[in-house]
Amino acid sequence: MRITAMALAIALLALPGCQEETTVGPTSKEFNQARQELVAKLKKGKVKKVKKPPAGERIVTPKAADTTVLAMRGSFHYDSLGKRDPFRSFEWEQLRLELGDGSMRGPLEQFDVSQLSLIGVVWNANNARALIQDPSGMSYIIAEGAKIGKNSGRVTSIDDNLVVVKETYVDLNLEETTKDIEMRIRATEGG
Repeated sequence: MRITAMALAIALLALPGCQEETTVGPTSKEFNQARQELVAKLKKGKVKKVKKPPAGERIVTPKAADTTVLAMRGSFHYDSLGKRDPFRSFEWEQLRLELGDGSMRGPLEQFDVSQLSLIGVVWNANNARALIQDPSGMSYIIAEGAKIGKNSGRVTSIDDNLVVVKETYVDLNLEETTKDIEMRIRATEGG
């Protein structure tokens, strides 16, 4: 008895869902007929062709005045004001924010020169490069003039197994002094 009552309730609830659906828009027959009439008018020349608007001008369709289409032609203009540079590293941006002074500091400027190690040198007559490794194991390729070390160090020369870094210190008398620090390839690393 209970099963019969449940089956009857399900059938009564499903019955309205089985009714024929009514269409809101035109049927395909009406659409094709309207299209044929429009093509016939175009062939006779009774319908004016719409001119294309200049770049940036609004087009308002007469049948649907409430919908406005903005037609834009020409090149795209990107406004970068207030947006991050997509070609700059996230890590460098985070480091700049941590410093708070707005200056951009590289990853090798986080460490003292004594904490960095020279792994290798690739050089020819006029274009020398050196491979430097930080304490975390990350490696960086540097050239002459690169910033390195916490004390505003600059690479002044790269030789066969030697990199010379010039650092600026402020001594007890508040005078700036410069010091040349030599980084050499360790003998255990093949230098």
